[in-house]
Amino acid sequence: MFTITPVQSSIKFGVKASVPISGTFDQWNATLTFASTDVTTGVLDVEIQAASVDTGSGMKNSKLKSSDFFDVANNPLITFKSTKISQTGPNTFELDGNFTIRGVTRAEQLTLTVSGVGTGTGTINGTLYFDRKDYGMNSGIPFIRIANRVEVNVALTGTRVSGPPLVFKQ
Repeated sequence: MFTITPVQSSIKFGVKASVPISGTFDQWNATLTFASTDVTTGVLDVEIQAASVDTGSGMKNSKLKSSDFFDVANNPLITFKSTKISQTGPNTFELDGNFTIRGVTRAEQLTLTVSGVGTGTGTINGTLYFDRKDYGMNSGIPFIRIANRVEVNVALTGTRVSGPPLVFKQ
């Protein structure tokens, strides 16, 4: 099992728009657990408090928290739970998983690069792309054109707290 250190980690998002929309989530939890030393037995769980969105703009934050986008009053969590890990290179992985936002769950893929393999401490950097309209975010913001594709970037620092070292394919 690995613990994720939030102080050294971040979850960010961005979407192309006529006025750029990007930001971070300030409150979230992530766990990474393994059933054996085989890295493909891992499960990554990420739980984000949707109301902790921070774009640097109170107006954008309010709009994203509204029922037009995250609908935080009815759906306070954004989650990703991996269902399958595939190693695609010495330090790269694809995680298939269930991504939930606004109470809608769909299969999505998170691509990762891992560093610090075998040291007990490492970093995971990854990207997940999704179409906001697949999750019921069909509205816009007045006078701003917003693309449908949203990019989510995770940068997680973790430390092994139990279990043997993982075995990676080379």
